[in-house]
Amino acid sequence: MATASESIKSPSVPGSRFLALWQNSVGKKAVMAVTGLVLFGFTLVHMAGNLKVFAGAEALDRYAELLRVSPPILWTARTVLLASLFLHVVAGVQLWLAKREARGTPYQDWRPTTSSVASRSMMVSGALLLLFVTGHLMDLTLGTQGVAAAGFEHGRVFANVVRSLGRGAVGVAYVVAVVALGFHLWHGLWSVTQSLGLAHRGVSAAIRRVAILLAVVLAVGFSAVPIAVLFGIVS
Repeated sequence: MATASESIKSPSVPGSRFLALWQNSVGKKAVMAVTGLVLFGFTLVHMAGNLKVFAGAEALDRYAELLRVSPPILWTARTVLLASLFLHVVAGVQLWLAKREARGTPYQDWRPTTSSVASRSMMVSGALLLLFVTGHLMDLTLGTQGVAAAGFEHGRVFANVVRSLGRGAVGVAYVVAVVALGFHLWHGLWSVTQSLGLAHRGVSAAIRRVAILLAVVLAVGFSAVPIAVLFGIVS
């Protein structure tokens, strides 16, 4: 017969599992890896959509219209992306601050030997991307900023893109931002495999090459649009 003194195990609450994961650096790195993969998947789809600009106004506008056919699906995707972006940024900043605090006094004569330019510039490239995403959404999604705000036309994505990126400063800023994206992905994709325990000596070199290739493909794919607009190839 069971006694009253027997302990009763309380059910595990999903929120408490996440908090337990979040409270240590390994957990934060895992969260960064998963959210990074979500954001990477979005960038691939977004790049493919952007390249429809080369098929003309009708093709790009039709593609944008298809994305809005089902508002519940659209807003679910947006919510997942925003949550992923928020968690990715917060985890990244907290890990960076913890690393700085653990290091203590900065090195007087520090020269990198094994780290890449991409790994050393992750915070800089991440900050640039965050600023770019904010401005990009206000400019081409909400139509509340810049010259596009004055002539923003809902549903006419091609016209809005040409109008916005045709401004020299905006087009150049877009290219700079996607170069930063390339550097961020170069190290980020490699880090994902480490954080999720997928990298080992036998495949690490191949994973690094694939990460660099994907970073270059995305940077070139995204920058092709503003360059084409600036040089009058797309107008």
